[in-house]
Amino acid sequence: MKKFMRVICLVLVLSMLCGACGKKQEEETTTTETTTAETTTKKETPTETTTAETTTEETTTEDPYPLEDGMVWSKLTGLPVKEEIGKRRPICIMISNIKVVVPQNGTSKAVILYETLVEGGITRLMGVFEDFDDERIGSVRSVRHDYVSISQEYDAILVHYGDSNLAADRIKKLKVNNLSGTDGIGSTVFYRDNSIKMPHNAFTSYARIMKGIEKMGYRTEVKDLGNHFTFYHEDTDLAKGDDANTVKLHFSNYAQPYFKYDAEKKLYMRYSFGSKHIDKTTKEQLAFKNIIIQIAPHSVVDKEGHVNFETEDNTGKGYYITNGKCVPITWEKHESKQFMKYYDEDGNLLTINPGKTFIALYPKEELDGLKIEP
Repeated sequence: MKKFMRVICLVLVLSMLCGACGKKQEEETTTTETTTAETTTKKETPTETTTAETTTEETTTEDPYPLEDGMVWSKLTGLPVKEEIGKRRPICIMISNIKVVVPQNGTSKAVILYETLVEGGITRLMGVFEDFDDERIGSVRSVRHDYVSISQEYDAILVHYGDSNLAADRIKKLKVNNLSGTDGIGSTVFYRDNSIKMPHNAFTSYARIMKGIEKMGYRTEVKDLGNHFTFYHEDTDLAKGDDANTVKLHFSNYAQPYFKYDAEKKLYMRYSFGSKHIDKTTKEQLAFKNIIIQIAPHSVVDKEGHVNFETEDNTGKGYYITNGKCVPITWEKHESKQFMKYYDEDGNLLTINPGKTFIALYPKEELDGLKIEP
């Protein structure tokens, strides 16, 4: 009996010890979980606060030059245009520049206007058009191969009435989409003004050009080739440079175009044949925010007197002129890569003012006729 009672007492003692151990383990477990939870909370709180602060900063950052919905920055002028215009391929139109057709129609709608020598000492113009609706543009004349190459720089559709043999070869080589008055599409795109003598009486219009593009099935969205230059967002005076109030571009003894700076308008006004160069449609004088002079060697290459500028794969010098100042620049072109850039004195991509630009491809051999005067 005594032995049995001892066993009972031993069992009771062991039970009490096990209970005490279990309670201690539960307390330790509870303490550990509480500490862990507190530690986790302390670690996560700063992270959540920092994320909230960062998100707030990003949300409140504003674009200093916001655009309205549906608008983009034009790569040709640096000005806001409708998105559909900014994505559309430019149109390059060859425009006659002999005295019998001056003043021409539609020239003021070109956002970039090129001029260079063709045969016989005369020059021809090529307008780069972006947003226009004109019913009369011209007179339109034949294209030369230097202009074919320039149109390719912009991934443009080239509009012309005929071509030289060199130009025809260059169109084929570069696969330039074009609308020519001497091809089957000619009657769709062009019309004749019988009050003017041929061959100076061919004209076109926006509607006719669009119809020609549709018939030919040409791509209408421009490829992203990068920019010839970049733009300031605001009108900016050059920090340095020489005064440039008169710019004379005497390619030859013919026409002798020049520009006078209008300080009030902050534009360069164009003159040709000794008088104001007017757009016959708008009655306004041609005016440009920027002038770029691209200097390159040239030579006569055939018995017809056609000239060739050495720009196919070359570099050279020139000038950028705006707001009454002129600075030297350089240029680089690789025709096979559709690459053409202008650079400032430090070798950076040239930045120009927003607005219209006049570009002269000027012969290195005729620099005596190039005068930039204060």
